[in-house]
Amino acid sequence: MDITAHMHTLGRQARAASRAMARADTATRNRALELIAAAIERDADDLRAANRQDLDAAQAAGLAPALMDRLALSDAAIATMVAGLRQIATLPDPVGEISNMKVRPSGIQVGQMRVPLGVIGIIYEARPNVTVDAAGLCIKSGNAAILRGGSEAIHCNRALARLVAEGLAGAGLPQDAVQVVDTTDRAAVGALITMPDHVDVIVPRGGKGLIARLMKESTVPMIKHLDGICHVYIDDKADTDKALAVAFNAKCHRYGTCNTMETLLVARAIAPSVLPRLAGLYATKEVELRADPESHAILAGYPHLVKATQEDWSTEYLAPILAVRVVADMDEAIDHITAYSSKHTESIITEDYTSAMRFLREVDSASVMVNASTRFADGFEYGLGAEIGISNDKLHARGPVGLEGLTSLKYVVFGHGEVRN
Repeated sequence: MDITAHMHTLGRQARAASRAMARADTATRNRALELIAAAIERDADDLRAANRQDLDAAQAAGLAPALMDRLALSDAAIATMVAGLRQIATLPDPVGEISNMKVRPSGIQVGQMRVPLGVIGIIYEARPNVTVDAAGLCIKSGNAAILRGGSEAIHCNRALARLVAEGLAGAGLPQDAVQVVDTTDRAAVGALITMPDHVDVIVPRGGKGLIARLMKESTVPMIKHLDGICHVYIDDKADTDKALAVAFNAKCHRYGTCNTMETLLVARAIAPSVLPRLAGLYATKEVELRADPESHAILAGYPHLVKATQEDWSTEYLAPILAVRVVADMDEAIDHITAYSSKHTESIITEDYTSAMRFLREVDSASVMVNASTRFADGFEYGLGAEIGISNDKLHARGPVGLEGLTSLKYVVFGHGEVRN
């Protein structure tokens, strides 16, 4: 196969399909989502069998535990995919919405209309649920998509692609509106990210190596984040029970996700009372604590205690490992976050309103939280139905990227025959 020629063919097909998707009404696009959801429920056994093939191959190849976790398609994951599609179908359709209308002195009316981006290329590793989330969001927002999943999920992605195509066709929409790249050749990625004539935006979802490569090579704009180095700061005005629950959940709910806490900061005034209790919780999950000298002294005797190095503050572990540091106060906590955060998600645990609002204002991340686990930083929990990715960039889209993040604004003008003098 000539990979470059094949990818350009997919691009031309996607461009043609994007025009049909932009014309399609809300009811038609919603109908496609409902049909895909029903097909996934109907063929759940086939999807599990395909996923089993992928998992067996991945285990034989020695895939890392964090990636194995992402690859697995459990009953709960299948149910979540279906629920996500149906939630997207119930969301307001942003396409065609006109806002900010103003009458100018000349008599013309000027506003902004929300429109699809066009063709979105999505490159991701392991997670087969991304195939459905991405397809659903692109369909609802009137876009076409080219999906390039990881080779480790090829069997499951092929099965899902057939169900998505079935749903599109059943609703009278072009099957080329969502195309899954049916090759594991890495050259397909290189071609996809260098086709600005056919692709409007690239959304990468994967490890740091993948995204770093795309940042270096892509000639198409991207919506992306590189790392998920997320922090929880336990303030000296924190409710201890809340602090224990949030800091445990933020680390131990799932290890292999980008919104998992990787660094815990604790105010010096409460560190001696809070840290030992937290360590007892982490011990039940055998979490390794990489501690600065002050927290190391407080936690002496903890069975999985290691002295932190400078590198630990800027590491995304995606594993049962947590960096821990005692800080003097909020100033030092914010300074640490500013120096080491990947600008993904940070949370403060405090009962002090002034401290909470200061943290929200001054911490420059895509999601900033008060008294809540960083694990909430995803599209489903934010009411977006699903997400196509998380962006820590500052232009166009920031945070979980849902329907509005897959659209743009253009100016529209209504006149009554006015001419410019």
